[in-house]
Amino acid sequence: MKVGNPHRPVTSAWLTKESHRLDAPPFLSGAVEARVLLDKLTVPKQPLRDVTAGHSGGIYNGPQFKRNYVTSPEHGVPFLTGSSILLADTSRLPMISRKDAVSKKLAYLRVEEGMTLISCSGSIGKMAYARSELAGVWASQDVMKVVPNPEVIPPGYLYAYLSSRFGKTLVTSGTYGAIIQHIEPEHIADLQVPRFGTEFEERVHRLVGEASSLLTQFSKAINAATTEALSANGLEHFSSSEWHATGRDLGFTTGFGVRSMRALNYNPRYVAIVRQLTSRPHVSLGMATVQGTLKSGPRFKRIDADPQHSYMLIGQRDVFAVEPEGRWIAKNATSDDVLVPAGSTVMAAQGTLGEDEVYCRPVFVWSTGAEYAYSQHFLRIIPDPEKILPGYLFAFMRSEYGFRMFRSISTGTKLQGNHPELLSEIPVPLPSHEAQQAIHSQVVDAHVKRWRAVELEQQARQLVEQAIEKNFVPSGL
Repeated sequence: MKVGNPHRPVTSAWLTKESHRLDAPPFLSGAVEARVLLDKLTVPKQPLRDVTAGHSGGIYNGPQFKRNYVTSPEHGVPFLTGSSILLADTSRLPMISRKDAVSKKLAYLRVEEGMTLISCSGSIGKMAYARSELAGVWASQDVMKVVPNPEVIPPGYLYAYLSSRFGKTLVTSGTYGAIIQHIEPEHIADLQVPRFGTEFEERVHRLVGEASSLLTQFSKAINAATTEALSANGLEHFSSSEWHATGRDLGFTTGFGVRSMRALNYNPRYVAIVRQLTSRPHVSLGMATVQGTLKSGPRFKRIDADPQHSYMLIGQRDVFAVEPEGRWIAKNATSDDVLVPAGSTVMAAQGTLGEDEVYCRPVFVWSTGAEYAYSQHFLRIIPDPEKILPGYLFAFMRSEYGFRMFRSISTGTKLQGNHPELLSEIPVPLPSHEAQQAIHSQVVDAHVKRWRAVELEQQARQLVEQAIEKNFVPSGL
């Protein structure tokens, strides 16, 4: 049950400000508290519209339009939605028609570095800072863009304020809609932005900028590691568009076994990959992992509790975000099986076969990621370091070879899962130990940068929140 802040109880003055509104949401959301604190600030404040610039004054989303998806980079541009703005790895974004994207109707939806991106339909209020790797992608009408005027305000400071607990509650306080909620640019244009002076704002901006740079390095490094993993085994990279260009698997015959009678598990393209990998040094996934661990997690009752007595439970929708936001569940209601040791790979183990679905996409567990609890919908892949190095295994698994093999051993009707026997037989090529070590080190270093970026963004938001709460710029800045 959500309760108010006991240190700042609702007063009659608050009720007056809200036109004597007596329903709880505006008070429990923190929006009224945020407005009261901002009103008390003695530092200058500016409306959001006065610190932005560009199309429609620098605060805009876009028109509804038909999305013509393509698979070839030659004819498409990467496309962001309200949920995908949070992704840590944006290398596999879907693509929409380049012809449509650069048209007069949609050209202004191109993302540029330094923008603050806000989901404005459905699950509203998710925010991301447009780092350099996002420059040049297009965003849907469900993503609002706030374009800072760098001559008026540092972009990183504006993002830190808007994504702080004060800015976020004010942004989402203007929602409308019964089932699918929305916010529009005019709802946040008058939002007050406190100005704490050049030195403080630049400090916050530098923290956000460094985090942005580290996330871009992270994304480039894990993609490079996958490329090196294939090269070390003499394998040629192929893309999803090349996979689909070979045509559908129709009209083939095979000798069905007693383990499976599903045609997908015998499709010629999957069989060709397995044949290619088993023709060189390799190890089966079952043999490469700690015995008895290659399985999904345990089922358990979710009991909410305060963070000091809890694990943050991460689900398939959360794990791919830069900063996963899960649910705090009581430690005494779970077992240690919900935790996954650092160096493991977790893979989304349930879902549908849509090309852009997360089913069969892996995540490497490192640093803060090892502190989370993972739901039963993840396959735990805990490598035996005597047989294979963890970072190398992850780098191969996220390749198109790994993804297509895992997808091809699916079972189920609507929700798919991996066939347990075929899963343990997945072949993993084995290059030299030196090659594995280099790739492993690259993956680990990338994830150190990723989690360092999360810490820096948190620090930036905390500085802004402290300044608002205490009505002064913290000393020493």
